[in-house]
Amino acid sequence: MTCRSSPPADSRHSSASSSSLQIAILAAREGWHTGELIRALEARGHTGAVVPYEGLVASIGRRPGLRSGAVDLDRADAVLARIIPSGSLEQIIYRVDALHRLEDRGVRVMNSPRAIERTVDKFWTSALLEQCGLPTPETIVCETAEEASAAFRVLGDAIVKPLFGSMGLGMVRVSDEEMAFRVFRTIEQIRGVYYLQRAIDHDGRDIRAFVVGGRVLGAIERRSEGWRTNLSRGGTACPVRLSEEWSALAVRAAAAVGAEYAGVDLLPARDGGVYVLEVNGIPGWQGLQQATGLDVAGALVEQLAQGRG
Repeated sequence: MTCRSSPPADSRHSSASSSSLQIAILAAREGWHTGELIRALEARGHTGAVVPYEGLVASIGRRPGLRSGAVDLDRADAVLARIIPSGSLEQIIYRVDALHRLEDRGVRVMNSPRAIERTVDKFWTSALLEQCGLPTPETIVCETAEEASAAFRVLGDAIVKPLFGSMGLGMVRVSDEEMAFRVFRTIEQIRGVYYLQRAIDHDGRDIRAFVVGGRVLGAIERRSEGWRTNLSRGGTACPVRLSEEWSALAVRAAAAVGAEYAGVDLLPARDGGVYVLEVNGIPGWQGLQQATGLDVAGALVEQLAQGRG
């Protein structure tokens, strides 16, 4: 993996076009985010359709193609991949394979399936951040309760996170042996992977930077009385202007995973340092938009439309 300064450009086009585009939005369901995207598309003279991952039908042979319902995805000017719904391992792999197939056949997909694969996997994301020289908390990943216990003794105070997950769901802070034993045995019973990250001493705030096209579109500071600051877990948000240093960290983090757009979580520590916690390749932006007033969907549509026509 080579660390890039910015996400790769579409090699088939060199300039944006103002012509009307047909955009397919693959999503788990229709909701606020898909509504914002359709609004932004129509406001710019484009056509958009929200189609479900569960409806994907691939044909190989005499009439090869990929569709969802009545929408022929091969004929779309671009596909915006939103949240992939939960399902069996086979279902998830098939849905991501479909995105790879579209990209291989020349359909612009944002974010790319490779970026999505990297960012839904906390271990892969953490490894790429470290590889690209970005400050990220000390992390230990393993498969046995014995190794997890040894890791906890090294870290002392750890945040245990599910390998796949978002919005702070499933995260547990472990700071004593008894708690560690209970948490690790529970993970053992479900045959999970142990992902332990050293708890960083902070003052109850973190930063969500929204990166689009190699720049920070906007950022919010999230605060909470506890150690979790997720808005979905009761945190509050206010707009914040990032320093050049922190903006550069966010942009580099998005580039490290190959994401054209991403929600990058930065954690300022009490000792003055700042850590890149996570990079979300299919981020929500309702809280950020409400706090900043930015037209996030509009920025995404303009990024998606670059070089297309």
